[in-house]
Amino acid sequence: MPHEIIVVGGGTGGTVLANRLADRLDAEIADGTVHVTLLSDDPEHVYKPVFLYVPFGEKTVADARRPLRDLVDDRIDVVVDRLEAVDTDEKRLTLRDRPDWTYDQLVLATGASLAPDEVPGLEAGAHHFYGPEGATALRDELATFTEGHLVLSVVGVPHMCPAAPVEFVLMVDDWLRERGRREDIDLTYTYPIQRAHGLQPVADWASAQFEKRDIALETFVNVEAVDPDAQTVETMEGAEFDYDLLVAIPPHAGSDVVAEAGLGEDGWVDVDKHTLEATAAEDVYAIGDVADVPTSKAGSVAHFEAGPVADRIASRARGETATASYDGKTVCFLEAGTDAATFIEFGYGDEPTVRPASRMLHWAKLGYNESYWLTARGLL
Repeated sequence: MPHEIIVVGGGTGGTVLANRLADRLDAEIADGTVHVTLLSDDPEHVYKPVFLYVPFGEKTVADARRPLRDLVDDRIDVVVDRLEAVDTDEKRLTLRDRPDWTYDQLVLATGASLAPDEVPGLEAGAHHFYGPEGATALRDELATFTEGHLVLSVVGVPHMCPAAPVEFVLMVDDWLRERGRREDIDLTYTYPIQRAHGLQPVADWASAQFEKRDIALETFVNVEAVDPDAQTVETMEGAEFDYDLLVAIPPHAGSDVVAEAGLGEDGWVDVDKHTLEATAAEDVYAIGDVADVPTSKAGSVAHFEAGPVADRIASRARGETATASYDGKTVCFLEAGTDAATFIEFGYGDEPTVRPASRMLHWAKLGYNESYWLTARGLL
């Protein structure tokens, strides 16, 4: 029987990892001693950062999607089905539509999901840009929003794309100014801790940008409930504020399968931050948003995690000692409006430096968004 490697999740982490494994284990796959499967519950691969641009009419939902099979090396089997349960003692997976599978090595790259229902009234009273339907609805709302109070509220942390809330409010400021609407619209940004972002250098940079652009900043705002009819938000701190258009970053949830398998009580897989190995089970890894590591839930993290995990899995498949490790590397372009961006890079224990925003970095980000599909294929 071949050595069975199963990667669960067809997002950035799972797709990049599958392609890396095809290269690392080319000879073993060819001679039948290793078999690699990518399991996904969606036949399409979704590049979520595109959704930030949909509300401004710069991208469409279709721009964020490609058939998963087109992005994955032919040496990898792609199976579309839903993972229902993991038995780490028996090394067995329960699927929705197929018989149970067994594995020798397993990687969970199942990402995060939105959980707006955790906050009463949030789903009905707020817009978001973290998914196709939300981004499209927000685009339609912005198109006719000409006056009032627009609030961007980060409700749940941690969340995907930690820079995106800052990006959105700076982009909408420019977008409104370009259309002559900004004087009639007040902008407010709220964050649940006592600064504008989890990373202090980004918080300092964002705070200065907000002050310069007359964007109100409210920190230590933890949303408890939203009243869609009255268009008010109640906070855990006992405050209340009004809005005419509320754009919220909803709470995020991990995986019920992870929690039920005993891999992480809150649905995020507890892992060694360097090896990405699950602490509660042997031969199980997690990468991307579902992995509980002390860095951002960002696509670049999943990308950089995929390399060392592929090396470790390949080493074990050959009976060798695994030595590769992940250093926490994170890279992020951050839009500073509609025609400028900045860039940060950091690893475990590092504080990022926020570079001066420039048009060149804005075009670099747009260029990367276009070339991302090569990254997913493992070519960049």
